[in-house]
Amino acid sequence: MKTIFHLDLDAFFVSVERLFDPSLIGKPVILGGDPVKGRGIVTTCSYEARAYGLHSSMPIKTAYRLCPNGIYIRGHHKEYSKYSRAVRVILEAYAPIIQQCSIDEFSMDFTGCEKIYGSLFMFASKIQKEISDKLGLPSSIGIGSNRTIAKIASDYNKPCGITYVLPGMEKEFLAPMPVETIPGIGKVAKKMLNAKGFYKLEQLSNLSPETLQRIFGKYGEYLWRKSNGLGSDEFHFDHIRKSISHETTFHHDGSNTEVLEKILFELTESVCQNLRNKNWLASTVCVKVRYSNFKTITRDKTIIATDDDKEVYQTVLQLFRKCYTPRAEVRLLGVRLNNFTYFAEQTDLFENENKIRKEMFVAVKKIRDKYGYKTIHVGFC
Repeated sequence: MKTIFHLDLDAFFVSVERLFDPSLIGKPVILGGDPVKGRGIVTTCSYEARAYGLHSSMPIKTAYRLCPNGIYIRGHHKEYSKYSRAVRVILEAYAPIIQQCSIDEFSMDFTGCEKIYGSLFMFASKIQKEISDKLGLPSSIGIGSNRTIAKIASDYNKPCGITYVLPGMEKEFLAPMPVETIPGIGKVAKKMLNAKGFYKLEQLSNLSPETLQRIFGKYGEYLWRKSNGLGSDEFHFDHIRKSISHETTFHHDGSNTEVLEKILFELTESVCQNLRNKNWLASTVCVKVRYSNFKTITRDKTIIATDDDKEVYQTVLQLFRKCYTPRAEVRLLGVRLNNFTYFAEQTDLFENENKIRKEMFVAVKKIRDKYGYKTIHVGFC
């Protein structure tokens, strides 16, 4: 029987913001768009804000109507990755197998480690406390026999909770929960299940897989497995992200070409730094432009695989200048990289510009890793 931990950082973005501004502690905090203009959506919010009915992806206009006294902020988005990496460093000291599911979620396989760490519940508490003491971040942990159960358990007793679902008790644990508890069941699937009279997971788990297949087709087997607490306990590490992107929505629409190109420069710096963090090269560059009337244009171009800011930015400018309408008001700009390969160091008999630039970016990365992303920027000559 496997022993899987799932750690979820509680209201992660808000928790990081509270490290920079402790006055936000205990208050309804909302990260997202501009509440005055009603633009954008809620990225995330504190538990105090959720008490007003707010949730991620809610239109910011709706959130402001429900919680007008909330504190609405844009956030320090570049800091979130920094703290996420710091959490992973702590977990890697204990977990023999770890997979990061998102910026604030980690799945770990501790099978066979009971003799090393003792009580699983107490060990989870130790990890939780270390993350809190060293980084000031709250977290919740779920423990189960597979990844699905562990993930659901991590969300069961938030914030700062630990939930251990004993082997063999998975079905009973899930029974009273709503059908949308199963990962992957969104609004459409929930509506379909409710329309057929299924509201609780026990209504699914009490039926045979054959019955569910007659009702839902192939989807029925999936529903039967998940509602009975069955799930994968395998970890896969051969998956490469399909893209790395960074975009920004402006507080005020802009049409100054010089300013827009400067913002594209900053976005390029960000995505290229993420590329080097993973030791990847990208061969497709994409630019996204959204105008004030919400018309959105994207353009992409395939280049020789690179992680060089200068080469990527030159391509970004070419694409932007082809799709930008002068003097038109721009609402959003974005840069995305696709088609990754791993960087392999090649020996060169001669010092050349590419090699020198590669060494420069290695030095830049070391400085940023030690002192922060904003401490150094690269200029293009």
